[in-house]
Amino acid sequence: MNKITIVGAGRVGESTAQFLAAKNLCSEIVLLDIHKGVAVGTALDIQEVSPLFQFDTRLTGGVDQALMADSELIIITAGLPRKPGMSRSDVLASNIPIMDGIIDGAIKYAPNAILLFVTNPVDVITYHAFIKTGWPRSRVFGQAGVLDSSRMASFIAMETGYSIMDIYAMVLGGHGDTMVPMLRYCTIAGIPIEKFIAKEKIETIVERTRNGGTEILALRKNSSAYDAPAASIVEMVDAIVHNRNRILPTVCLLEGEYGHEDIAIGVPAVLGKSGITDIIELDMNETERKMFEHSASLVREDLALLKAM
Repeated sequence: MNKITIVGAGRVGESTAQFLAAKNLCSEIVLLDIHKGVAVGTALDIQEVSPLFQFDTRLTGGVDQALMADSELIIITAGLPRKPGMSRSDVLASNIPIMDGIIDGAIKYAPNAILLFVTNPVDVITYHAFIKTGWPRSRVFGQAGVLDSSRMASFIAMETGYSIMDIYAMVLGGHGDTMVPMLRYCTIAGIPIEKFIAKEKIETIVERTRNGGTEILALRKNSSAYDAPAASIVEMVDAIVHNRNRILPTVCLLEGEYGHEDIAIGVPAVLGKSGITDIIELDMNETERKMFEHSASLVREDLALLKAM
């Protein structure tokens, strides 16, 4: 890929830029932020490690949205971060106006770009961007399930002691508190995790995953998670850049899949060079369906708040 723009040079944006550059996933990275010095300084700091990490990616930063011109991918991490005691929904009213300005810039300067949203509440913001741009859903989606699945896989590895390379976890639905763990699809070397972990331990892992971001926020107090979200973004970008057609849990606009439409929520999607190329519909048992419907109902509550603004 030639050019990627990251809007928001905070901790998530910075880590994302560093990981992208280290993996040589594009020729140019632009960091945009409302604070010029932050974007320029962050870009320069990462650029100066290029001899050590051996990458040729060129990084620049600034405040002018014109810098995103001709970007093939725009990653949006900007917005009001959560503070202790705040839910992802609590930041909706503050973040929508910020997103509107960014989306307007993308429409003007990079009308052919893929938009990848990270800002919370990511399900609602992804939906809002889809409606505002009028772009195909293949080019407007969000990151959430990759992070939740990574957290769950990490906790499974910590519990069992087995190699993370053999562990696969699948988390769908809304991000974080309303996630839907697909336990039948969580495996160690292809073997269901129930073979290795007692039911009560699995329930503990699920609950810890559900509150993964909150746990880190409570520990750090002045910062939510940023390395794991950034790595999750890069996992999705890698699938797009290399046209891997990977199946990754992605916040997608549904058009009848899973019995829903006019909503964005996390489901398994195929990611390739054009963005989302397909949505995979999994058969759900009664428990999974109930959790998914509950998650969707909470997303719809936030969508109702959005439409009332």
